Amino acid sequence: MVSRPPEDSEFVERARRGDEDAYEELVRAHQGIAFRTAYVISGNASDAEEAAQEAFVKAYRALGRFRTGSPFRPWLLRIVANEARNRRRSAGRRAALSLRAAAEESSGGAAPSPEGVALAGEDRQQLLEAVNGLREEERLVIACRFFLELSEEETAAALDVRLGTVKSRTSRALEHLREAYG
Repeated sequence: MVSRPPEDSEFVERARRGDEDAYEELVRAHQGIAFRTAYVISGNASDAEEAAQEAFVKAYRALGRFRTGSPFRPWLLRIVANEARNRRRSAGRRAALSLRAAAEESSGGAAPSPEGVALAGEDRQQLLEAVNGLREEERLVIACRFFLELSEEETAAALDVRLGTVKSRTSRALEHLREAYG
């Protein structure tokens, strides 16, 4: 008999019952995507780190309100995104978004994503300038979908918008990138 690794739902249920080790496993499993999501929104590594940490604390406190059977990752990323947006607003910054951290190779020696390979090439700077030239809501949806590799559903949850909004913003943003980037 082959044992399978526990799923998020199992860790969530154990954490709800007070098992801190189970929540620690959830943090380990999602800390990379939480940081990258916060970075995409805040544009600042230290703010992103603080936002992700605070989001994990808030998520832990809100586990009692987490809907059993729902996927944990989109729920967590919505908390991360809200925290990152709050930090960005409170700091009053509207600087251009740098996607460098989101495009980096994931840990564990995994092969880089196709987007990471493309960005590593000579056109990286031009592409980043084109992405940074997009309106904020388009830039965020492109970053979530293609740099963070979130699904449309996860992007909608992280940005707290409807699925149709993600689809239309993605389409519009890609059209703007085609025009700007050639």
